[in-house]
Amino acid sequence: MRRVVATGTFDILHPGHIYYLEKSRELGDELHVIVARDVNVKHKPAPVVPEEQRLCMIKSLAVVDDARLGDDGDMFRPIEEVDPAIITLGFNQHFSEDSLRKALRNRGIDAEVVRIGAYDGPGYAGSRLIMKRILETRCPGEGKETDNTD
Repeated sequence: MRRVVATGTFDILHPGHIYYLEKSRELGDELHVIVARDVNVKHKPAPVVPEEQRLCMIKSLAVVDDARLGDDGDMFRPIEEVDPAIITLGFNQHFSEDSLRKALRNRGIDAEVVRIGAYDGPGYAGSRLIMKRILETRCPGEGKETDNTD
């Protein structure tokens, strides 16, 4: 059984996420997804959607065999539990593939690291783009800076 682990925040689910998960699933027999804990998202703005809700959305996808929240103190613990043959990274995930490979080896995890390319299909392929569109269409004038200098 060839297990694949995909990881991510999955803040506002969009076609780019689905593409990433589908391409990850194609690499093995089972797809296990680790959803980032709210406290661990430090490389970008905090998620809008709470972690339990993000996990629920990922679990509901047919392409996903298993999903769980990440560990709030040790990102490698869930990976050790799954024992994957492959770990995939999205095209814009901040991990260095070489650094991740080294860290995995140091933990005794023998998994290949594969970067999945960018989604180029129709629709919004980024949570930030979706949030920007929501603000533009539903909250015009919100979030715009005003010039208070006189």
